[in-house]
Amino acid sequence: MPFGLTNVPAVFMDLMNRVCKPYLDKCVIVFIDDILIYSKDEKKHEEHLKAILELLKKKELYAKLSKCEFWIPKVQFLGHVIDSQ
Repeated sequence: MPFGLTNVPAVFMDLMNRVCKPYLDKCVIVFIDDILIYSKDEKKHEEHLKAILELLKKKELYAKLSKCEFWIPKVQFLGHVIDSQ
């Protein structure tokens, strides 16, 4: 979806919020096409990753593997550094 059109980011953000609604603020944060999956421990993280990737696949939305980072203890997201502390 080209983001050059004025309303496209808002429409896509609405779509992502509807798709991820069951997990928002529980284990997922979404901002347009950026998705952050977070968990308290590795076992839960594996469950959350699987659930979100299956949800995206079901809705025919796909993550570009080259842009994904998995199992990292610290991440920069929307200009903030987030870690376990």
